[in-house]
Amino acid sequence: MVLDRPEVAPRETGRATVRPAFRQSAVRLGLMAVPVAFFAVFFAYPVTAIVSRGLKDGGRWQFGRIGEVLTDPAIGHVLWFTTWQAAASTALTLAVALPGAYVFARLDFPGKRLLRALVTIPFVLPTVVAGSAFLALLGRGGLLDELWGVRLDTTVWAILLAHVFFNYAVVVRTVGGLWAQLDPRQEEAARVLGAGRLTAWRRVTLPALAPAVAAAALMVFLFTFTSFGVVQILGGPRYATLEVEIYQQTAQLLDLPTAAVLTLLQFVAVAVLLAVHAQAVRRRESALRLVDAAHTSRRPRGPAQWTLLGCVLAVIALLILLPLAVLVLRSFDGPDGYGLAFYRALASAGGNGGTFVVAPLEAIGNSLAYALAATGIALVIGGLAAAALTRRAGRLVRGFDALLMLPLGTSAVTVGFGFLITLDEPPLDLRTSWILVPLAQALVGVPFVVRTVLPVLRAVDARLREAAAVLGASPLRAWREVDLPLVGRALAVAAGFAFAVSLGEFGATVFIARPDSPTLPVAVARLLGRAGELNYGQAMALSTILMLVCAVALLVLERVRTDRSGEF
Repeated sequence: MVLDRPEVAPRETGRATVRPAFRQSAVRLGLMAVPVAFFAVFFAYPVTAIVSRGLKDGGRWQFGRIGEVLTDPAIGHVLWFTTWQAAASTALTLAVALPGAYVFARLDFPGKRLLRALVTIPFVLPTVVAGSAFLALLGRGGLLDELWGVRLDTTVWAILLAHVFFNYAVVVRTVGGLWAQLDPRQEEAARVLGAGRLTAWRRVTLPALAPAVAAAALMVFLFTFTSFGVVQILGGPRYATLEVEIYQQTAQLLDLPTAAVLTLLQFVAVAVLLAVHAQAVRRRESALRLVDAAHTSRRPRGPAQWTLLGCVLAVIALLILLPLAVLVLRSFDGPDGYGLAFYRALASAGGNGGTFVVAPLEAIGNSLAYALAATGIALVIGGLAAAALTRRAGRLVRGFDALLMLPLGTSAVTVGFGFLITLDEPPLDLRTSWILVPLAQALVGVPFVVRTVLPVLRAVDARLREAAAVLGASPLRAWREVDLPLVGRALAVAAGFAFAVSLGEFGATVFIARPDSPTLPVAVARLLGRAGELNYGQAMALSTILMLVCAVALLVLERVRTDRSGEF
């Protein structure tokens, strides 16, 4: 009997080990089921349908069309400009924003928290509003035109400056967040050993910052490579990125084969960028575990630091605050002087030359309703996906994680047009349904929800869940009682991000928003597309309203974050 026991115990232990593992796998697959189904129906299916329709003729694939498109000199010029302007925008953004990252990470000064929130406003603004702000500053009748007779709209400089304006916060947040966690005593030790200030920074600090700089650079390159609203408004007919060319080929020329090839090209490029970005993020996480996370900022000391602080504040004032201020001023600068003429005109549908079938002011309510619905969808889908990704696993889960990020780089124009040609018959005949717009917007919101909630979920002590399971709680109840209270603030922050990006989504919405239910970005684009002072003024007024809504959402988000940690 004694000899039999060692044989029985391992079998029972094995079964006891297998059952929880099997249960965890089943729960993971169950959590993944809804997000996978959502992305399959509302992302993979529309994109595949567009590509298939463009590259099939008589039921046969016409792969020769790919070579024809890629060898077209005009398309080659678009591809070259897309890559060149993305690289130039990234380099310029790094050059301008890295000093700001140092200032926010190492220096302490009055108003620092408020200023950090202000520099983040452009990132959550719709690209249409960013384009409108620079149009008011650099375009015809803009501030530079009035003061010095200089116009920079329809030039590449306007595009580059707008991209820096839009992505400044990406570098400040990504690099500055890591820089603040680096122990300054390491660099000080190198200087004690005889290294100069520049040598110590190059040998000690820069290698530790390299993963964060690489991650920020790749993200800026991704956003500028797929730029649409900024280039469409500021570039004029001379400049077009792949995204703008896809829109023109689809909506204006109805050339689906060319649009399909360009969509595939952009998809491959974005997939490569996301893979490289994931590697950079993993390297950054490894570096974070090696550094001191204590607060390291202090009051500026010496002329050099005070001069740097002054230069950074001047850059922020000129590059970020000035375009926003000019945008607001233009919205009040009516034909009879400063007043509310353009805002009052928004309440009338007949005063804008037939641009709208309803009053432009109704776009505010439409956008808020769509954004709230999209935020709810993004929280459900993104929350389930984050719960499924809580424990790192094999290739299947990593592939699922990558799938969630693809909508950020895939052509929104393709997704929007895909909605029109695929969701037009039972059981998913949604062309006339209001839910179509929130579904498209939620695709962009889900990645932000996942990236915000997932780190918090992974930080939850697994022993708390195990204790709940020992006490008889089901996996769902354990999640409700243990995880949900701990990630409540993260969910609130995720909701703020999802709401802001949904409010500003333009590429897909411009296809699927009905004429009697336009969103704010679509309304701004339509007004800017028509000549006349009234249309231009109303576009500035709507852009100002949209900017204020996004700013309020961001400040609430900043309050939630600082309440949680005391410092963002």
